[in-house]
Amino acid sequence: MSVQHSTPIPALAGIGLRSHHFREILDAPPSVAWMETHPENYFGEGGATLRILERIRGRYPLSFHGVGLSLGSTDPLDRVHLRKLKTLVDRFDPALVSEHLSWSSVGGRFLNELLPLPSTEESLKHVCSRIDEIQTVLQRPLLVENITRYLTWRESTIPEGAFMAKVARSTGCGILLDLNNVYVNAVNFHLDPFDFLDAIPVEAVQEIHLAGFHRFGSMLIDTHGEAICPEVWGLYQWAVHHIGPRPTLIEWDTNMPPLSVLVEQAAQADAILGGCHAEVV
Repeated sequence: MSVQHSTPIPALAGIGLRSHHFREILDAPPSVAWMETHPENYFGEGGATLRILERIRGRYPLSFHGVGLSLGSTDPLDRVHLRKLKTLVDRFDPALVSEHLSWSSVGGRFLNELLPLPSTEESLKHVCSRIDEIQTVLQRPLLVENITRYLTWRESTIPEGAFMAKVARSTGCGILLDLNNVYVNAVNFHLDPFDFLDAIPVEAVQEIHLAGFHRFGSMLIDTHGEAICPEVWGLYQWAVHHIGPRPTLIEWDTNMPPLSVLVEQAAQADAILGGCHAEVV
């Protein structure tokens, strides 16, 4: 099969491509600007899911959002995983490729969780080396996403936003700014979300994620299974006016709603982006 050349993603809202909505998207393509999917779901060499992705790729600009590279692990990089990702990237040529600034494996065992790195100089050097290696293999910049966390390492000496800024400046990678994650961490650890936002380099932010959380007592849990809350919409409005319009994803992974709900949330993001464009003009 010939390579599908990358279609740039505009600074508009997209939705996550999930199997729950495959048929509806194929039968009645929704009015959204782009779609993002987890590449690990398409690592097989054939089958229906790859054919579906080919059809959707023909209609929408595409972004790959990885969950399995375990950037911060002390295990060796998973060469099989990276090779499969490279094959898929070469085949579909997505406009953006991203991963989480986290780790999820140790001693060859994988955890079904994205775990935080200790924010230290040693950790910084380690993860930057791995990002450099991945970017060399993929032959393109990687975006790294800030994650939610439910613990703080005592060894951490670098604030989270400054750590991410150092990663971006050292490797030339981009930043995928997840504003729900910023808000969840701020509430759970009694932080000012703007300390994080002020620390990251504006020019490195190439994509924004918006999602929902579940409230469990006084703690917020990042479930991607609810509508975006007003406080996150407020952070988003601040971000697009201070950072500038960016491709924005409505991320919903559990408790899947009708496709129309995702489209409505994307339209709400587009309205905020449109207001920013209008003010700039």
